[in-house]
Amino acid sequence: MKEHILQVIKQIELKYEVKILFACESGSRAWGLHSKDSDYDVRFIYVHKPSWYLSIDEKRDVIEIPKQDNLSFSVDPLLDMNGWELIKALRLFRKSNPSLFEWLNSSIIYYQSYSTIEKMNAMSRKIFSPVVCINHYFNMAKGNFRDIVKGTDKSVKKYFNVLRPILAAIWIKKYQSAPPVEFHKLLDEIVEPGDLKEAILRLVDQKRGIDLLSAEPNLEIINHFLSSEIEHMETYLTELKSNLPDPTPELNQLYRETLKEVWDLDIL
Repeated sequence: MKEHILQVIKQIELKYEVKILFACESGSRAWGLHSKDSDYDVRFIYVHKPSWYLSIDEKRDVIEIPKQDNLSFSVDPLLDMNGWELIKALRLFRKSNPSLFEWLNSSIIYYQSYSTIEKMNAMSRKIFSPVVCINHYFNMAKGNFRDIVKGTDKSVKKYFNVLRPILAAIWIKKYQSAPPVEFHKLLDEIVEPGDLKEAILRLVDQKRGIDLLSAEPNLEIINHFLSSEIEHMETYLTELKSNLPDPTPELNQLYRETLKEVWDLDIL
């Protein structure tokens, strides 16, 4: 699949006259929760030629293969590719967008070119906002847990839509840094060995389609853990305050440096 992804990247660059700076896995495969039939959720950042930016009109700043955009050859049905234009990515980076931090921290990198991503990673600790990211993960966990409690959706997938974000929020509270993308790293750091961890690991096996004949996971102990941690996190969030410096000048400089490096343009 990686060779196919690289082929798609080349065709995107040719058709849309862009340069892709970075492409990674962002879904269940990056989390380590995939089955053999899971999609490949590839996310990428790209930059247009300088002339694209010299316009008084706003333009579309995403590329979505194959949902909205197409190429001259067939794309594997398991492949979902979604890219953000560089300015869009840097604006979201400035806001400490959790999804973008997950891209940058992905353990599965399909492609990286030029120095932009290295520079973003070097700036990430200064830009990362615990307040923004904990709120994001907390609200995701709380909303999905509500569905479980109401009984509208008690699927294995729904449980991981609560477990992963609540563990990420706990990580941020503990370390004040971006959480790892891989679920097992979150689990090993946050949950001590015992009945709860065993129940979650059985749920992981179910999610991945492994050992389906083993005993059912103890959902009661998982539900108690989730309810308790969501309640604790809600109290913790009332005490948080954000006071980060504005990184806009540095991001403007990074944007100009990228145009110069990629297109050999002297604009500095």
